[in-house]
Amino acid sequence: MLVAMANPNTFVISRIELRRMLIAYGITDRNISALFSSMEKAHRHINIIQFVAMLDKAGISRDKISNIFRRLNMSDIMISEVLNMVDESKIVAETGRLYAASIDIG
Repeated sequence: MLVAMANPNTFVISRIELRRMLIAYGITDRNISALFSSMEKAHRHINIIQFVAMLDKAGISRDKISNIFRRLNMSDIMISEVLNMVDESKIVAETGRLYAASIDIG
């Protein structure tokens, strides 16, 4: 299996596999580089809300974002919760309720 769960709230994927997945969903090399750069600054770690925000900013549809998360073995319920929290965070500047799941690259 390409993706493994380190714990219920952390999803681990290799840099190569994540790059392949993002390219397959139409994300440009420029946006992939920006994502990896952000992750490197945070010790190869990114909060799931920030990850979605970067994908949104890159113009990736919510359907494609959901499919990326499904490939990370995230449940549809969790995907729905994450996307709702992303929407909430856009509307309300409340950071205390942001979802604590994250993605690590190896």
